[in-house]
Amino acid sequence: MSSTPHVTIIGSALSGNKGAAAMLESSIATLEERLPGVHFTLLSMYPREDREQNSYPNLEIIDARPRTLGVNINSAALAYRLLPPLRGLLKSRSKAVAALADSQVLLDQGGITFTDGREKFLIYNVASILPALNIGTPVFKCAQAVGPFRNRINRLVARTFLPKAATVVTRGRITQSYADKLRLTNTFAGADYAFSLELSGTEEAAAGKAVDLSIFDDEVVGLSPSVVLQKKVDAREGDYIGQMVTFIDQVTASGKKLLLVPHSVRTGTDATHNNDLPLCREIYSRVADKAAVTFIDRELSSQELRYLIGRCSFFVASRFHAMVSSLAMAVPTLVIGWGHKYEEVLEMFELQEWAFGHDKLTPSHLWSRYEALLAAQSEVKAKLDEHLPEVKKRSLKQADLIAELVKKGL
Repeated sequence: MSSTPHVTIIGSALSGNKGAAAMLESSIATLEERLPGVHFTLLSMYPREDREQNSYPNLEIIDARPRTLGVNINSAALAYRLLPPLRGLLKSRSKAVAALADSQVLLDQGGITFTDGREKFLIYNVASILPALNIGTPVFKCAQAVGPFRNRINRLVARTFLPKAATVVTRGRITQSYADKLRLTNTFAGADYAFSLELSGTEEAAAGKAVDLSIFDDEVVGLSPSVVLQKKVDAREGDYIGQMVTFIDQVTASGKKLLLVPHSVRTGTDATHNNDLPLCREIYSRVADKAAVTFIDRELSSQELRYLIGRCSFFVASRFHAMVSSLAMAVPTLVIGWGHKYEEVLEMFELQEWAFGHDKLTPSHLWSRYEALLAAQSEVKAKLDEHLPEVKKRSLKQADLIAELVKKGL
């Protein structure tokens, strides 16, 4: 391993999902404060896009698209473990192996891993951490949701690999309870790393180039749709786009303005994986009063999006990290989710009642919960203000734990 601080990261990105970007940028900022001279390597699913957006001189982007990760990197890491005489050659041939071998820790920033119902992602969950385990680099799983483990295959794989991590940071009470049932002893009860994201003060000027900020002279309701939720709703013969359009029309008819926020955007493609922009374009094309709707029709940074979300009076989120940004900016928030990861974060603020599952999504139910949120604005805001400092503290504790692990490795 290197004699200077070196941290390799997987599971996050600068491009695409801005929640992943928020986690990545939070870790860079907080670890730079604790580890002078630290160098970062990102094993990226979107290497070209991430390189184009990389403004960090101490961050290297390495291609780790699924096939490359699963076949090339994992094979090279296994060879590194089994064939010590070839380690120098393997490091010269594989940038990923060299980075992992020189790093004191691998940060796994996958937002949700080893969970029932997502068994198709198990191979990727394992492939993300197996190279580090084979090379002997400690794995630190940043705050994420894991479990439940009722599915036999998921339970078996989780029991095999989660105990091998140096630390698994659980993102809420429900995840911690699942980890306890699996008898994991390497957990830390934290909070999402994105709660540590700080604004620099330049966001207003940057966001103002994409959005007319005068909209915030009035009350604005933010809305962050999700293509993931769309697939789940439409799979049960719902009409997600129609429901979002109905809600927007109700909001604007009530006299408020609406900010339509795609929180996961991949520029230059209509592919819908990690890309809510095509969905939001379709929603916007159908709304009745376009003059009352501001549509962010381009990719903005995680900080710019957080600034704009923070200017809203209320927020309705389906993207997880749009919810995190809204809570981090103390904006009363209503959540339409699809897993326990939403509820357990809201629990930290005693606001879990303001989340409901996609299976309950109807225009009438959404509108009734939205009206209830408006009526409870003062109470909700008070709870946000009360609990936010502790949630941020739990989030930031990750940086201390990672820095301790790196220093131990040095």
